[in-house]
Amino acid sequence: MPDLRVYDPDADGANPKDRVGDRKPPLHLIPPAAEVLESVVMALGAKKYGAFNWRGSKVKASVYVAAARRHLLQWFDGCDDDRESGVSHLAHARACLGILLDALATGNVLDDRPPAGASTELIELLTANVEEK
Repeated sequence: MPDLRVYDPDADGANPKDRVGDRKPPLHLIPPAAEVLESVVMALGAKKYGAFNWRGSKVKASVYVAAARRHLLQWFDGCDDDRESGVSHLAHARACLGILLDALATGNVLDDRPPAGASTELIELLTANVEEK
């Protein structure tokens, strides 16, 4: 059996797995605390609604955006944790957005957003240009 502890770099001194891994999504950059707390919320949702229920039938984008916004508003207004679950409103917001992102990626979103408005243009217009000195 080969000694698996031996490191055998290629000619340029880099492990070939490093070169391949460096081109993949950097999942190690996701904050672990956020991922753990979101998983707790996802487990509560799985118990309440069924695991991966959004993959079995399409979900309305507006429902998940509204839920995420409610959680963010409650957290920002001073209520740290959701009363029903006891888990951070921020973790709930992440779970809502995670479901929405997954539903978008799997084609299970009913895109019921209103017609495009001027919010992006207004934000850009009203954002102060600050020159570095």
